[in-house]
Amino acid sequence: MMRTSSGPAFEGPERQRPMERLSGLDASFLYLETPSLHMHVSMAAVFDPSTVPGGYRFEKIRGMVSERLVQAPVFRRRLVEVPFRLDHPYWVEDPDFDIDYHMRRAALPAPGGMDELAEFVGDVCSRQLDRSKPLWEMYIVEGVQGRRIAVVTKIHHCTIDGVSGAELLGELFDLEADPAPAAADRGPAPSTALPSDLHLLAQALVARVTRPLQMTPLAWRTGRAVLKVRRVRRSNSAGHAALPLTTPRTSLNAAITPHRKVAFAAISLDDVKRVKNALETTVNDVVLAVCTGALRHYLVEGGELPDNPLVATVPVSVQGSTQHKSANKVSAMFVPLPCRIDDPVKRLLEIRDSTKGAKDEHKALGAEVLLDWAEHATPNVFSAAARAYTRFRLAERHRPIHSLIISNVPGPDFPLYLGGAELVAGFPLGPVMDGAGLNVTVMSYRGVLNWGLMACRETVPGLGLLADAIPRALDELLASSGLEPATPVAVAAGPRRRARTGPSSDR
Repeated sequence: MMRTSSGPAFEGPERQRPMERLSGLDASFLYLETPSLHMHVSMAAVFDPSTVPGGYRFEKIRGMVSERLVQAPVFRRRLVEVPFRLDHPYWVEDPDFDIDYHMRRAALPAPGGMDELAEFVGDVCSRQLDRSKPLWEMYIVEGVQGRRIAVVTKIHHCTIDGVSGAELLGELFDLEADPAPAAADRGPAPSTALPSDLHLLAQALVARVTRPLQMTPLAWRTGRAVLKVRRVRRSNSAGHAALPLTTPRTSLNAAITPHRKVAFAAISLDDVKRVKNALETTVNDVVLAVCTGALRHYLVEGGELPDNPLVATVPVSVQGSTQHKSANKVSAMFVPLPCRIDDPVKRLLEIRDSTKGAKDEHKALGAEVLLDWAEHATPNVFSAAARAYTRFRLAERHRPIHSLIISNVPGPDFPLYLGGAELVAGFPLGPVMDGAGLNVTVMSYRGVLNWGLMACRETVPGLGLLADAIPRALDELLASSGLEPATPVAVAAGPRRRARTGPSSDR
């Protein structure tokens, strides 16, 4: 029987889950982290608790959620570092796992609208996770306008990517408010002790001995892949992927602080599909075009609209196309965002051609090459370089690598329930990077595209205005396409207009 009041307890024979080495890509998200660059991904989800059987009480939701959480191994494991950082860290069962540390209760100040929720989430995301404990936190937030509650989750990127994160959250949800009780899964008991330094060193030495044998064939595969990308780029006349270090510098491209700011937006998925069908593009193309239109408004207002396209890093899921054993199965492509083009349809068509070229080049390079190189990242060198880059504000001393990150994650088109409370909307939030202080993550749910915008507070002070420009950009795209106006989708409980202040536009 499992108890959650003071941490999980298990009956039955003792079973210990073997420790698991992080893949190179998963570990790289740890090495990249600095005091101002936080590598966790988050979700702000709004729920209607009126559907909870017997009525809402915090203790009831907490109990139902904690029972589900402790059955998922990912929530009970913590990191252990190899002595002298001779190899990537390992996941082990936390012998001191305490669910009460990770699940917390909070309340919004009145009136409890989306602005107040965004401020709360920004504050939560401004702090790093404690690496001596399992790398996640969950807040059940009361006082949300309309007698609703919110659940704010924060989990380290070394544990999940966007797609696997959506799948993991899916394990916590039900398809009905009052499902039949599931069979108890006793699972493996936590180990009684962490692995010894001697054991970790032995594992690391084995890995280091075999590493040189892997480098030569990897270098040959990489050379062949690069030549293949060059051939694809030369043969594709319609459009090409953008190149890093080619984006113009704007106010988005500054060294970041630890402080985060969050904003939300929502548009109709049907409206996006109408544009997609009319202009023979993809949903992702339209999402990128809407984001480009919103960025154009933001940059025009700041008097910094560049002549050259911005460069967006667009994560690409490689689930099913790689045999790597890692939590993160993601790569990335670089897509130009032509903010200078005034016509919304021309912007979309240029993005369509560019994304097609970017996909062709990404396919030519192959997911395995990048993941294989990540395996050979040296922890001490990688971490020291990341900290030096942040400390000396090197992001401001060279041309920006990229302008921002944009992710689009598909979600369900049917209702979900957490502890009996019906999910109203979920807003995903990704990390910002040094020199690119904006992350835009989009997830669909029941016919709505929910936009979560995360930014460095000092770098993008007008984040609310950028979020407000998203529905406006969709309206302009529909009108330019000769289509009917968009269906309004409410997000904020009240007005959210603010004057733009902060860094000057000549940065």
